[in-house]
Amino acid sequence: MANAAALKVLVSGDVDGNFDQLFSRIRSIQKKSGSFDLLLCVGNFFGKDESNWKPYLAGEKKVPISTLILGPNQQEHVRFYRGKDGAELCDNVTYLGKKGMFTGSSGLQLAYLSGLESSSDKGDDTHFCNKDISSLTLPVISDSKFKGVDILMTSQWPRAVDKYGIKMDSLDTSSCGSESVSQLAIHLKPRYHFAGLEGEFYERQPYRNHKVLADKEKHVTRFIGLANTSNKEKKKFIYAFNITPLSVMEMSELTKQPPDVTECPYKLTMSKQALQNQTEEKSAQFFYDMTEKKNSRKRHHDGGGPERKHQKKHPQPTGPCWFCLGSPEVEKHLVVSVGDHNYLALAKGGLVDDHILILPIGHHQSTVLAPSEVVDEIDRYKTALKKCYKSMGKAVVFFERNYRTQHLQIQVVPVPMDCVCEIKEAFMDCSQSEGFELHEIPKHSDLKQIVPPGAPYFYAELPSGDKLLHRISKNFPLQFGRDVLASPQILNMTERVDWKACKVSKEREADQASDFKSVFLEFDFNELD
Repeated sequence: MANAAALKVLVSGDVDGNFDQLFSRIRSIQKKSGSFDLLLCVGNFFGKDESNWKPYLAGEKKVPISTLILGPNQQEHVRFYRGKDGAELCDNVTYLGKKGMFTGSSGLQLAYLSGLESSSDKGDDTHFCNKDISSLTLPVISDSKFKGVDILMTSQWPRAVDKYGIKMDSLDTSSCGSESVSQLAIHLKPRYHFAGLEGEFYERQPYRNHKVLADKEKHVTRFIGLANTSNKEKKKFIYAFNITPLSVMEMSELTKQPPDVTECPYKLTMSKQALQNQTEEKSAQFFYDMTEKKNSRKRHHDGGGPERKHQKKHPQPTGPCWFCLGSPEVEKHLVVSVGDHNYLALAKGGLVDDHILILPIGHHQSTVLAPSEVVDEIDRYKTALKKCYKSMGKAVVFFERNYRTQHLQIQVVPVPMDCVCEIKEAFMDCSQSEGFELHEIPKHSDLKQIVPPGAPYFYAELPSGDKLLHRISKNFPLQFGRDVLASPQILNMTERVDWKACKVSKEREADQASDFKSVFLEFDFNELD
């Protein structure tokens, strides 16, 4: 079981802009040892000389392997990146983002933190702060099923990593690295932790993630610090290994203790209880009580009040977000249904009166990065909405633009039944006129298996069952989806392409939301469950 699911992974230390040297070495390794699934890069990916990067950006040189990189550690490197939420920088090179966790189609769980530890309470393009650490640790503290992650990528080393292990002569780990990274490693329990920036190779003996005789046995963590690509001392800068995702491993195999295992080198400075208290305090803002309908089929508590949804601990944004349900910025008069992980809201400035959005309650950037429970409930909402619109004699188009957005939004636009056969052609014609290509993907395919995490894309599901995808690599028309559906062959309302031109008063929005809520009620699984 384990061998069948094993992945071959390469990890590189600081590239420092020496792309030709790195990728030449990768080609040599793959020629000798066969293809690898992934290359991870920690430390500084870019250097001072922009000319080394331009041929890859222009497509004149090819990156030989799917490569995931961290964000900038120096201000002069910020110009090479786009946004804080990740992006595809060139073909086969994806910037993961400032921080986050994702699970690949293989089940591999990867956590990452970019930048250096801030000396203040505020982070910036090249520094992380306590809030960034909390956003990664708080969700797992409250998850009783969380075992750990397969890989943790940080640019900075954890502080005092060689305690209880083989001491480093060339580096004083008690004065370098980050204490916050040490705390992150304690809570995320990575099986492998990679870091760069120190110019040294250090493979620590594995350490325990449990206390002997006090806790149930857990897997061990292996820390590997990697040297710079261009170091003249021939220190190791590439690490190759096979890994079977912990999600598919037998517990007995996962928790095997190697003979050279040591105690954990880090001391917990923030207790689980303190983190749980913070989680509960912060998650309260995400509670949203839907107004009870007189004809609601929901049962009531013995006390006579309406049954409320259980408070869920949802991911929170690091700044203001118009779409997180607990955010002060969200316009709650537009909300028409609330599930466990997602909600429906009337689209502001919609193409038509019953243009709806499917949105996660917590802060998730895209379908590709959303956890399975969020995606599963999105699919339930799609099924319910199809039935609802069908009862009105309409079909429905779903589309998502993961580009220049920070919160997942699935646009839900009903269209007349008699134009269904025209929709695919309209999308293709419009993309051609805009100078990019839409690809048809298999009807039963999973978007997470096709699009790398962090990569921008446009995705549409048509009433015919066809699925269309464009991987965005440069400028993309923000109103593309609306432009297609507003065209003469579909809705024939070209004057409504720009949502700002379609805004109505708050009173009118509230009426439209109330009307749709009444129609959708008999199809809403939250009311039927």
